[in-house]
Amino acid sequence: MKSKSAARKAVESTYCGVCDIVEYESFKEKKSSLTRHREAVKAEKIPCRISFEKIAAVSGSNTGAAVTQGVKLFIAPETEVKSGSKIIVSQNGITSEYSASGEAAVYESHKEIMLELWKEWA
Repeated sequence: MKSKSAARKAVESTYCGVCDIVEYESFKEKKSSLTRHREAVKAEKIPCRISFEKIAAVSGSNTGAAVTQGVKLFIAPETEVKSGSKIIVSQNGITSEYSASGEAAVYESHKEIMLELWKEWA
């Protein structure tokens, strides 16, 4: 097994949370042969970290501008997270559900994925 780089060790030392990765998959019922859908946990208790950043005001009105918050997940580069997956993150005593909003930025030391608050399966 290849040893981890100093950069990867440094990034992983910041991980203070864990996450579960859930996908929505179809399956065929044995008795009826109907195709149904269900949530399937693809990975559990994966070390990670989420960070929050304020994003500039996105819309203005007479009462003020709305400020949005960006949420970014840092996770090991080999962890598979499909776009649209539900990601349940527990960090600092708080558990929140998010969805992976797009393709990940993959680096040698980690993967960065922008998250949105979970709404529902598309």
